[in-house]
Amino acid sequence: MKHKVAIQGIKGSFHHKVAQDFFAEDVEVIACRSFQELVNCLIKGEATDAVMAIENSIAGSIIPNYALIDNHKLNIEGERYLGISQNLMVLPGQHLKDIEEVWSHPMALLQCKEFFKDKEHIRLVEDDDTAGAAKRIADGNLKGIGAIAGVTAAQIYGLDVIAEDIQTIKENSTRFFILNTNGRTEAEVPDKASVKFLADHKRGSLAAVLNVMSDCRLNLTKIQSLPVIETPWKYSFFVDVTFDNYTDFEKAKKLLNIMALEFKVLGEYKNRKG
Repeated sequence: MKHKVAIQGIKGSFHHKVAQDFFAEDVEVIACRSFQELVNCLIKGEATDAVMAIENSIAGSIIPNYALIDNHKLNIEGERYLGISQNLMVLPGQHLKDIEEVWSHPMALLQCKEFFKDKEHIRLVEDDDTAGAAKRIADGNLKGIGAIAGVTAAQIYGLDVIAEDIQTIKENSTRFFILNTNGRTEAEVPDKASVKFLADHKRGSLAAVLNVMSDCRLNLTKIQSLPVIETPWKYSFFVDVTFDNYTDFEKAKKLLNIMALEFKVLGEYKNRKG
């Protein structure tokens, strides 16, 4: 099957790197300026798959993306974890003292805030995409401006890296979902799943659902709540679970379909975190 993968950002972005890792080095990608555009591209059939960042080990969950997956009935076919190395890059011949502005995605700027703490002559400017910022500097031959991006972006767009690994916390990793609309999974026998449910608004209802997961020998690895917009003070829960035996998960699904409100499986896939 020929894959055409929607990514947030352009070639050289972290999303591009994940698409290459999951599919193939020469995978065809469709660059999208936003996650909503990425989803639109997928549901219109312009892309067969999509790569979407879902959480970062420093900045936490990208909460709106949970709603995008749920509202558009997307299927999680796999996950990938990518170690994030942020690098400061400029036009060849430029130096740190020459830089007046640095462009990058807000999350990248946040991750590198400490590096710029004593560099008051540099203004940090939010951009749509890390690699996109690098490309605009190269295309416009823009002096006095740097970009924060992965080293692949510097290689693709001909920029010099003048500072490597400038993220404050060196152990910095982002988790990505691989999405589709056809229910396909990369795993012959899944050992991880993402589910969504609503719990009754009464004492002990959430605990009862979590107890079912525990009794069925599921290991809860993440729980994320999201308000139900139409009903104030009511929440939906997005939960990741791992399991040794798929039959345990099948048993849990049958019970949770009865106990929980609006129970839904968002995807069953291979656990990629050790």
